Parts: sequence; structure tokens; C-alpha cells
Amino acid sequence: MTGDTVDPKGLIAEAYRIEGITPAECRSIFLDWALSVPTGVDARALVAVLLSRHGAPGHPMTTVLRDGLDEAGAPRRRGGRGGRRR
Repeated sequence: MTGDTVDPKGLIAEAYRIEGITPAECRSIFLDWALSVPTGVDARALVAVLLSRHGAPGHPMTTVLRDGLDEAGAPRRRGGRGGRRR
């Protein structure tokens, strides 16, 4: 633990230090980070902070963070009758 409230495990910061990291590895790291965001916390705001800190142009993690910022939406319910209808 790093004591950082935005990246408590230091996952994102470490991804930027790994030479030759692939986009797939960055997506996996981002997923691990996203799953650790506490319920009720605005993950999009945290991603924006991470981009401002680390957003190195051309780095695959920057691309993943931007995608996460663009694609993050409100969760939608998929269960029940409505989830079974096509």
C-alpha cells in the first residue's frame, strides 16, 4: 500500500514504470485497480486524476485510462425479466 487514495496499491504508477508493457497487461492492471475502487466513489474522477498525474502520450496505460474515462457509464441492471428479454 502506498497511502495514495487514488492508487492505493500503486498499480497504475507501477504500470507506467514497466518497460515494454502491453495494452493487454495494462487492461488487466486497470481492471484490478477498478475492482478495488470503493463503492460510492466516483471512479471517473479518480481516472481523471490518474491521467493528469501519469498520462504519458503513447503509453498503453494512457490509452486504457482514456478508454475507461470515455466508456465509464452508470451501471445498468441486467437481471430479472428485463435481462432475459431480447
